[in-house]
Amino acid sequence: MDRTAQLANDRTEGAIAYGLPSTAGPGGAPPDPAAGAARVLERNWTGTSTVPSRSLYPHQWSWDSAFIAIGLRHISPLRAQAELETLLSAQWGDGRVPHIVFNPSVPFDAYFPSPDFWRSSTAGRAAGAPRTVQTSGIVQPPVHALAAWLVHRADPGLSRARGFLPRVYPRLAAWHRYLLHRRDLGGGGLVSVVHPWEQGMDNSPCWDAPLSRVTPAPTRTFRRADLAHGSPEDRPTDLDYGRYVRLATEYRDRGYRDGLGGGERDGAGEFAVEDPAFNALLIASEHALARIAGELGATATARQARAERLTAALVERLWDPARGMFFCRDLRGGGLVPERGVSGLVPLLLPGLPGEVATALVGTLTGPHFGLGGATRLVPSYDLLGESFDPHRYWRGPAWFNTGWLVERGLRAHGERERADALREALVRTAGATGFAEYVDPYTGEACGALGFSWTAALTLDLLHDSPGAVVSPEGVGPFARSGSDRNGFGTDGFGRNASGRDGFGTEASIRGDKGGDRG
Repeated sequence: MDRTAQLANDRTEGAIAYGLPSTAGPGGAPPDPAAGAARVLERNWTGTSTVPSRSLYPHQWSWDSAFIAIGLRHISPLRAQAELETLLSAQWGDGRVPHIVFNPSVPFDAYFPSPDFWRSSTAGRAAGAPRTVQTSGIVQPPVHALAAWLVHRADPGLSRARGFLPRVYPRLAAWHRYLLHRRDLGGGGLVSVVHPWEQGMDNSPCWDAPLSRVTPAPTRTFRRADLAHGSPEDRPTDLDYGRYVRLATEYRDRGYRDGLGGGERDGAGEFAVEDPAFNALLIASEHALARIAGELGATATARQARAERLTAALVERLWDPARGMFFCRDLRGGGLVPERGVSGLVPLLLPGLPGEVATALVGTLTGPHFGLGGATRLVPSYDLLGESFDPHRYWRGPAWFNTGWLVERGLRAHGERERADALREALVRTAGATGFAEYVDPYTGEACGALGFSWTAALTLDLLHDSPGAVVSPEGVGPFARSGSDRNGFGTDGFGRNASGRDGFGTEASIRGDKGGDRG
């Protein structure tokens, strides 16, 4: 029996084993999932931002805060604005938004790599690293402009009164300039990542070939704090970490200097990859920046045209029509990396994607490699039939809630409402049933990683906000109602749904944290 048939035979029986009924009702979905999600965000609030997890991730993370703000906007638009403002206040002079902003009250040994590893204020001086706050020197996917637009739409009156968009727009524009001008290492118009942590899917099998050229740092030279809070079977291996440390060390020792684009590799290291999800999120945020520009009375034509050019470059450089999905391009090894990761499905969220590409992506998503609606109700992070598939090990197979949210938006954007509704229901139910886990086994829904994870809670709130009323809302604030027509997946918020303020939610003070209230 070949591998495909064997895996299908082994896993099909009882594959949808989440232990949750298919429809809501008494004894069905966990009670008050929105109230539970709000409690997670309250516990993880520090007074100025939200940590992903109190134990495992005790600082502020870049793309986490963007996803968190998207959920927070429904229960506290002011907190959501503060989330993004705090992150952007740590922006470097060259425009980069660092992937970690360190909390000075957290001991160095609580997380690795800690501030003394990155040495941002000294090693990053030439790149304009801030002197008053310690950060990492790498970046994460640019979800921030999208988040800022959605946060504005949640309460336009509050946003205008506080001058939210005029404050964040220049920083977001500088962030995109940095990526487009400093990170086009392949000369084809797309942005490259120079470390797996930048793309956010740290140990994805898509990185195995590019990382194989990297000599790992000896294990004696670093101490992993993550293993004190999670099962080693769920986390990247020591070999992975050794390579991560080596790449980060070399980038730091070059003063965080990037290649200059146009194919020139000055300053670029051994790892340089064009990733479809990273670039798709940049395109989505370019669309959002165009809307922000329009709101501020500026012309949006150039940004809209740039988003269209980037979409064309994404299809030209990373699309494989024979296999029906997008793939990473390894600039050092040459050519596309033949591993099917969820990153290759994320471009489905783009409104300008050619129809035949979107149709093929839906076919791949629902086919044997990802199994949505068949072998699994959630979206695995890696090919179910791949040699490297592991249902519990971080980004090598488990289902994650942020990528599920992005795929749900993509399905809805391209008219796949029934599939989008089913995925939304599975995400909400699984999040509540697992205590808002960081990620889950895609077959069984078993919780993996940290519990009480902030973006899981925040995106659950966002999905509930668009629910057709079957899910119970937080006690005392009324049922969640649909906020309007999808209109091909793009409502008045400009990205997949109508953001109609605080409908069905409490006041600004509804989930203030115990370390401080909303920032004025």
